[in-house]
Amino acid sequence: MPQGSAVRPRAVLASGLILVSAAAVAVVARYGLQTALDWIAAWRAAAAVPFILFYAFAAVVLLPDSLLTIAAGAIFGLAAGMALVSIGSMLGATAAFFLGRTFARDWVHRRTERWPRFGALDRAIARHGFWMVFLTRLSPIIPYGLLNYAYGITTVRVRDYLLASWVGMLPGTLLYVYAGTAAANLTAVISGRTPIGREDNFLLWIGLGATITLIGLLTYFARRELARELRS
Repeated sequence: MPQGSAVRPRAVLASGLILVSAAAVAVVARYGLQTALDWIAAWRAAAAVPFILFYAFAAVVLLPDSLLTIAAGAIFGLAAGMALVSIGSMLGATAAFFLGRTFARDWVHRRTERWPRFGALDRAIARHGFWMVFLTRLSPIIPYGLLNYAYGITTVRVRDYLLASWVGMLPGTLLYVYAGTAAANLTAVISGRTPIGREDNFLLWIGLGATITLIGLLTYFARRELARELRS
């Protein structure tokens, strides 16, 4: 009886979290992500904190984050967009990590059993925690949302997880936020709201191309190093 009474509250709370997450996903699907983004764009000056919270919430309930990251660049610009996405993604990654380490641990175990390479990743993390988190953030072998939970059942130290996640996610964040900024600038030019010369337009595309190339190279080398670590 004591064992059952100890397990039951955790199971009930985990079930409650799953139900709340499912309801949240249903609400977003019903009313549309675009509605939320339209509101943020209309109230940009006051929307920074709601955007961060929404981004973190999306990470916890496993909603796609790429559209939100691009939207951050289009709505807030490069510098502010980078800052807001970094904060939101880290809040979400931290929350999911601790959920995976506590209430959602059994659920995460069941999900990771479907990933043949997770066992190798877990063993590599035991040897090189910070380095492996950093590499998987640059070249994820598991989607970002699920990876946050998966790290909760590994032996990685919280400090290493947080720092490596933040640094490793910066290049991808830069790419998507820059793409959103470029798209917003080009849209403004096409609509006639912002005049821009050919040279500025050219530099805009050159900057985007250079960013894609640099991050592509980082991803390539990270993937190669990650494969080598998982084989060892």
